[in-house]
Amino acid sequence: MDQVPIALTIAGSDSSGGAGIQADLKTFTVHGVYGASVVTAVTAQSTRGVTRVMAVPASMVRAQIDAVAGDLPVAAVKTGMLAEAETVGAVAGAVRSHALSPLVVDPVMIATSGDVLISDDAIVALRRELLPLADLVTPNLPEAARLLVRPLAHDEAEARRQAEALRDLGPTAVLLKGGHGSGPRAVDFLATADGIEAFESERIATPNTHGTGCTLSAAIVANLALGHPLADAVRAAKDFVWRALLAGRHVRIGRGHGPVDHLHALRRR
Repeated sequence: MDQVPIALTIAGSDSSGGAGIQADLKTFTVHGVYGASVVTAVTAQSTRGVTRVMAVPASMVRAQIDAVAGDLPVAAVKTGMLAEAETVGAVAGAVRSHALSPLVVDPVMIATSGDVLISDDAIVALRRELLPLADLVTPNLPEAARLLVRPLAHDEAEARRQAEALRDLGPTAVLLKGGHGSGPRAVDFLATADGIEAFESERIATPNTHGTGCTLSAAIVANLALGHPLADAVRAAKDFVWRALLAGRHVRIGRGHGPVDHLHALRRR
């Protein structure tokens, strides 16, 4: 029988559907990859913000991972919102036990609306327990600064240094995203053992940026599940997100920061 590539997302639920596991599963699907999910937290969320967060008990997070990994041949996995230190520990333990790889860690800390989604203890646990297991970590500029306990990088030279410093924490590679920077072009830096590669893209003026980070990491995971090398997976994922931003800039969903257009690829077909 034909085997469909399977990707797993370990992340929080976004009730508005624009980010979290909902964005991840949409992204997996349009890439032709079967998506499995482990829910780490439930949020009461809209395009205008997060009104309540309830973490799923760490034991239940571990049970979900055990159930999926014990049955499905997971080809690639990503983590998203891990709100509590106990959750990070449970995920790290399961990753080791089931040898889940490649692992992409998206260190989600703050929603597009500005709401905080992670505790300080969880950031410490993320740095110590999960980053050393990651094949790729995908922080934006504020997340990189918090992981490193450094000021925000305000120029490309400092962004490069922070990407390298994050690699020193143990992950195989780091994609430091420059979307929170300034200027007409956004520059991301992929730091690997071979050096640093820059990925540039034109900035798109749009209020609809909800779920951008989740979608990028999910697209990378989908491409890894399809067998693409890391740099190619990053390049393809960035193109996917750029087109999702472009296609979604005039779409009105909600009254705040609307989501990117995850389904743009289907419409093109």
